[in-house]
Amino acid sequence: MFPLSTAHAAQPDDKAVPQATAQFYAALNAMFAGNVEPMNAAWSHAEDVTYMGPDGKFIIGWDQISASWKRQAEMKLGGKVQPEAMHVTIGQDLAVVECLEVGENIVKGKPQTVSLRATNVFRKHDGQWKMIGHHTDLLPFLAQ
Repeated sequence: MFPLSTAHAAQPDDKAVPQATAQFYAALNAMFAGNVEPMNAAWSHAEDVTYMGPDGKFIIGWDQISASWKRQAEMKLGGKVQPEAMHVTIGQDLAVVECLEVGENIVKGKPQTVSLRATNVFRKHDGQWKMIGHHTDLLPFLAQ
């Protein structure tokens, strides 16, 4: 695993943003097992949030994004994905985490490699960092 790099971090936030990132990836792995609730907790529920996931869709607004996560949870893809080579940039109320997502999902009983570039954007609201944007490369087995 590559070292974490942090730029422009306020003292308390330099730990909180990586923690919010870890919460998102734990939620992603729970979603692969069919549990969408941790994903709901990781995200801001605002109408300006965006999701450009590995299926190639561009979704705006929490209602549509939460429906997408629910559909994905119902697929129960299994497997595990983790972030590597994270680069974290933290501002006053916005933070960007760029990383590689690596691991595998199980599609029709067969392991499928996951190796994506990802950009995660977080916004601080009431002292908590919540995801407001997630963008990844396409995965051929999910692209529509």
